[in-house]
Amino acid sequence: MKLKELLADVEMISCTGDELTEITSVAYDSRKVVQGGLFVCVRGFQSDGHTYIPSAIEKGAAAIVVEEEPAFPVDVAVILVPDSRSALAHISAAWFRYPARQLTVLGLTGTKGKTTTAVMIRNILEKAGYKTGMIGTLGAYIGDRKLEFDKNTPTTPEAYELHSLFADMLKEGCQYVVMEVSSQALKQKRTEGITFAYGAFLNISPDHIGEGEHENFEEYLACKKLLFSQTRDTVVNIDDPRWREVTEYAKNLVTISVNQEADFMGGKIQNLWEPGLLGVKFQVSGRMQGEVVLKMPGSFNVENALVAAAMTTLAGVAPACIIAALKEVTLKGRMQVLQGVSEYAMFLIDYAHNELSMECLLQTLKAYQPKRLICLFGGGGNRPRQRRLDMGRIAGKYADLTIITMDNPRYESIEQINQDIMEGLKVHGGAYQVIIDREEAIKYLIDNCEDGDIVALIGKGHEEYQEIKGVKYHFSEEEIVAAYLRTKVQ
Repeated sequence: MKLKELLADVEMISCTGDELTEITSVAYDSRKVVQGGLFVCVRGFQSDGHTYIPSAIEKGAAAIVVEEEPAFPVDVAVILVPDSRSALAHISAAWFRYPARQLTVLGLTGTKGKTTTAVMIRNILEKAGYKTGMIGTLGAYIGDRKLEFDKNTPTTPEAYELHSLFADMLKEGCQYVVMEVSSQALKQKRTEGITFAYGAFLNISPDHIGEGEHENFEEYLACKKLLFSQTRDTVVNIDDPRWREVTEYAKNLVTISVNQEADFMGGKIQNLWEPGLLGVKFQVSGRMQGEVVLKMPGSFNVENALVAAAMTTLAGVAPACIIAALKEVTLKGRMQVLQGVSEYAMFLIDYAHNELSMECLLQTLKAYQPKRLICLFGGGGNRPRQRRLDMGRIAGKYADLTIITMDNPRYESIEQINQDIMEGLKVHGGAYQVIIDREEAIKYLIDNCEDGDIVALIGKGHEEYQEIKGVKYHFSEEEIVAAYLRTKVQ
């Protein structure tokens, strides 16, 4: 592809060199530069692409995109831009022949619920007969098939990987793509240039604030709202008090609520607890009518379902199809009920790994009035110590028993991590036991649960590894439970 074609939508200050140069590849990592390639110098939190210009040229780069002129002479095309991340987004789209323009793209942003809502939307669209791609925390999917996806890739991939995924999805016949759009992605302009047919705002609360993320809540909110300058139609949860601020740039608003008049309203919410089912049912009214049953607990999932219903209604899916698809949705690692442990006790897995998500989870489960609410969790190493203290405090406040165990200690002492959790538990005097081996802790709970208990295995969720001193060991709570149950039957 000619350099000129790649630069068609890029805001440039200057371009020295031949714009008709044939470009063989695009890279923002100098290690991936090949002969004849274009290297985009991106400034990151830990490194600056400009320092790798000599390496890129040595590998054969034919052109470089920079925010500042090289301090030494270079014999390649130099494209000077005000923002190399913006340039990368437009160059990536051009390199893959603008696949997003041939797809109907749905974008979700919010502090909580993006993954659940994305899965709901994907299930609805697939049930309606549309081949659908999904990009987010769980990885990248075409239907139920998971694509190869680096474990270290963020919720919303970098622009180059994002457009590469769009191209793969288009090639495999996808008509729709539903994706989680993180605040970091918006801040770093990974989605710049994409027009979202439908966007949704779920909620916002303080999160991702600190070194390497957002300076403060105001910046976090400002980044979230950027999505709605790129959407044609916007679904908004008007029960969130900041919805007007976040959707300042939005056009064609469609509203959802469980508390007030809206286009899609959820009411008569009831918890369901039956053998093998912990869920909720509700009546939807407004632009859609009917009873919806979800196989996942919590009134907040009613909000997620209303967003999914609103977005797929805009996409032309019939109400009966939406209701039927929602009834089938389960989500790995998000309030995932484990089958076969006990007919009258409930075991579930959840990804909650901070104070906010843990309190939401335990409050939700407490509403089912279990005989005992038991939680098992550990703390992540090389993460803020306050997070562990807060999670311990929340466990002590809501759980009748807490089992303190191992999560991903990374390079920290497990004993120190657990000591921090215990400090938090003391705030409310919560009962606890320490069983460091997580597998043994899970087996202990299976052997000692009682009728009417709800047991929550917290923190790992969909993860299938434990990270200890730089090594990731395979660890699946779902597999451990299933294997142990088989030994008890034999």
